[in-house]
Amino acid sequence: MKPPAQREHNHASSVTTAVLPLAGRGTRLLPLTRAVPKELLPVGGRPMVESAVLEAVFSGIQRVVLVLGPGKGALADHFSPELADLRSQAPPHAFDGLDHIWSKVEVISVMQPDSRGLGSAVLAAQPVIGDAPFAVILADDLIDHPQPVLAQMLEVHAGLSPGKGVVAVMNVPRADTARYGVCAGSWQNQQCMRVRKLVEKPNPSTAPSTTAIVGRYVLPGSIFDALAHTRPGVDGEVQLTDALCNLTEADGLLAFRFAGRRFDAGTVAGWQAASTHFAHHDLLQRWTTQLS
Repeated sequence: MKPPAQREHNHASSVTTAVLPLAGRGTRLLPLTRAVPKELLPVGGRPMVESAVLEAVFSGIQRVVLVLGPGKGALADHFSPELADLRSQAPPHAFDGLDHIWSKVEVISVMQPDSRGLGSAVLAAQPVIGDAPFAVILADDLIDHPQPVLAQMLEVHAGLSPGKGVVAVMNVPRADTARYGVCAGSWQNQQCMRVRKLVEKPNPSTAPSTTAIVGRYVLPGSIFDALAHTRPGVDGEVQLTDALCNLTEADGLLAFRFAGRRFDAGTVAGWQAASTHFAHHDLLQRWTTQLS
């Protein structure tokens, strides 16, 4: 699979690689994930991981890195061109998403050497990325909008000086702050906040705000060094949020309030809600119509 000659979505971003951390065990979706990786569960007629890669494609990304763990090999298999042998037996349009991916991006996989959390998963992609800026997409965070959220973020990132990062945020009920990385700072306008403080999964009574990070990041290569020196934090895991504090100290992190409707498909209730919604709102069709 060769990267495209031209970017799918035209914007002046230096970011060409997206990382998908996929090594988690999907415990919030048990019993559905006892034997099936959560990212292969169908949402709107396609596995959620496929929708995540399509978002990368329609955001102009040229290379996607799948970070896998034990028992997650089927995720790499899903993007294997050898699957095309099934085309003659498949229903109409069954390969539309994969055909679009195969023609636009290079999909590669790496193994996460441990199960120490999101920060460790991102760090596992360093040998592929080096010191270049990159994006992170959490596949179980599905967001519906005519312009992919990552594309929205890359437009913001293109206006920043090198070495700075952007995280997607939304307002959540204070009672839910213990489920997220929460940030506080000074709002530059209705969409962008200069982040001054970050806390991973704070107690609602002490959370610095109700502005929560969700599922999308655009990060400088310097975050790898920060992750390499980040000690395990909440839940005994290496938290990406903790490493991001290094960017706030250098005034280098922007929180972006995206446009779109977000579904947390990492829970049974959220997966059911996403399945119902995307049964009537196909992302490939929407983005093909709007952006191609």
